[in-house]
Amino acid sequence: MSEQIIERINTLKKEKDAVILVHNYQLSEVQDIADYLGDSLDLSTKAKELSNKVVVFCGVHFMAETAYILSPQKVILLPDLESGCPLANMITREDVLNLKKRYPDIPVVGYINTSAEVKSEIDYCCTSANAVEVVSKIPSDKIIFVPDKYLGSYVQRMTKKNIILWHGYCPTHLKIIKEDIIKLKQQYPQSKVMVHPECSLEVQDVADVIVGTSGMIRYVRQNLEVETFIVGTEIGMCYRLKKLFPEKNFIPASEYAVCPNMKKNSIDKVLYCLENLEPKITVKEEIRIKALRAIENMYKITKQ
Repeated sequence: MSEQIIERINTLKKEKDAVILVHNYQLSEVQDIADYLGDSLDLSTKAKELSNKVVVFCGVHFMAETAYILSPQKVILLPDLESGCPLANMITREDVLNLKKRYPDIPVVGYINTSAEVKSEIDYCCTSANAVEVVSKIPSDKIIFVPDKYLGSYVQRMTKKNIILWHGYCPTHLKIIKEDIIKLKQQYPQSKVMVHPECSLEVQDVADVIVGTSGMIRYVRQNLEVETFIVGTEIGMCYRLKKLFPEKNFIPASEYAVCPNMKKNSIDKVLYCLENLEPKITVKEEIRIKALRAIENMYKITKQ
């Protein structure tokens, strides 16, 4: 049955000029039908660059919103509308406005893992890969960073800036604990530990490298002599890495680091998307324009 579904998906892609973009944390069956795999901003940028009229974004809601912010002329589809992000939901537009009232004239940096409405009120967007660079280049000693306190704390360590943190977090990454990594290191003494900056600080402290998902791919490529890597992020990343480096061993830092929202998309839902061109993701134009400014500010400052 799955072969018939995939065949039908491929036919519809051609008929409707569609492309399938898939995040690294998606189900293996969804990763296998991807035209492009990557992290959230990479995929949104790819959506903008490609000529396809229809984009099926297999990720979570804020990612599809970001794709629409960058490409409003395209049809952006999210296979499962319920695939939200608990971290993104931990801050609202009103929360940001209140922070700006409390700390006037202090730049607000917002993680890409935020809603379009939140992005519309921040000054700079950032990713896990470029957060340190963005914050370090802002001409202010004090920064407001939302919503992830662990990524914000990592940035604070790396930049020495005075960062006002919002106490948001990723529930999936907090399932990765220091003790489990120590046990795995004892089991695989020659391994390297890669952890995402959304992990707790004590987990970051036992890592060989702290990077986002794209950074993990680069790190493996730069350390081809290493046989085994302990992967401290959502478990779907191990599947992506194994496909790229089949000769290597990738051990999840925690078998419990499974994002239920990321796993809601399926090939059946992708097929429904393409057959019906829904559910569509859109953003109100006044919100989109303001959110786009924060993303463009990120691009500008990282090019300096």
